[in-house]
Amino acid sequence: MTKVTLIDHPLIQHKLTLMRKAETSTAKFRVLLKEISLLLAYEVTRDFPLKHEVIKTPLAPMNAPVLAPEKKLVLVSIMRAGQGILDGMLELMPSVRVGHVGLYRDPKTLIPVEYYFKVPDDVDKRDMLVVDPMLATGNSAVAAVERLKSTNPMSIRFVCLLAAPEGIEHFCAVHPDVPLYTAAIDDHLDEHGYIIPGLGDAGDRLFGTK
Repeated sequence: MTKVTLIDHPLIQHKLTLMRKAETSTAKFRVLLKEISLLLAYEVTRDFPLKHEVIKTPLAPMNAPVLAPEKKLVLVSIMRAGQGILDGMLELMPSVRVGHVGLYRDPKTLIPVEYYFKVPDDVDKRDMLVVDPMLATGNSAVAAVERLKSTNPMSIRFVCLLAAPEGIEHFCAVHPDVPLYTAAIDDHLDEHGYIIPGLGDAGDRLFGTK
């Protein structure tokens, strides 16, 4: 089964609570998502390999740890709401390559429809972090990861802010080889496929479109 990691750091949980509040403004929502994304990135990259190189500090030489050069990353945002997590992670890892998968959810069938796809040419030599704030039904995440697997990345990890049990079950069933990271697992989905209690539509709250 997919390894599901719940990142329950107190700072993340506090900021997530602020994001959930209906009265939180668009501007504040953006800032909070960016801050949480930085904290999520710390946890998701915790097991990245290091090597050592000799450097000179102002006082003495030392054998110091740095990221292994062969660990090359690509961040992939599931548009449009994934941009909020992408922006935060890019502050921490500004040199990584970026890809985008454009999907929208048909409001009647809840089936994802692809309208855009662009990833770096050398993605087969990179590890991939796929980001999207919400894992609700799981349909969009499943479709995006399936599409991205066709590019043969070295590995894939999926990172979200909130997940519903139904979405986790669906994702794990289709992609048992892809680790999943989330800051919260909420109660259930409503009849429209929204996470309850959730925080509303992440894209609308991020971009002020509703």
